[in-house]
Amino acid sequence: MSKADFYQTLNAQVSAIIAGETDSIANMANISALLFDALDEVNWVGFYRCFDEELVLGPFQGKVACIRIPLGAGVCGTAAKTGEVQRIADVHQFSGHIACDAASNAEIVLPVRKEGKVVAVLDIDSTRFERFDADDQAGLEALVQTFESSLV
Repeated sequence: MSKADFYQTLNAQVSAIIAGETDSIANMANISALLFDALDEVNWVGFYRCFDEELVLGPFQGKVACIRIPLGAGVCGTAAKTGEVQRIADVHQFSGHIACDAASNAEIVLPVRKEGKVVAVLDIDSTRFERFDADDQAGLEALVQTFESSLV
């Protein structure tokens, strides 16, 4: 199966599990579980929710995580503050990286928007350097857009 087909299948699964459900926490929990199970070589998948000037840990799969991250700090805080996807091949080279799990070597963080405003980020970590490529980013961006459609 091509990577594009893989992400189309994942996106269809996300659509099915969020269909008719408006509770964003429940949807974040199921999306985290789905991605953690489906993606190879990931050690953490979850959401951080935006509150004022910080991110607060939301539903996730993986080891215990940092609870609060200031906007602009680390990979997650940078994605939330800039509204741009952060695809990091080597987190140890990212200035200000926050190491919640020392085993993580690569990371992708995607902003989640409601009415144009960043309300959360989807964070995925891997133990493998350069784990996430442009195809992963495109597939995950489509998946996030599907999730955004459920936000009320």
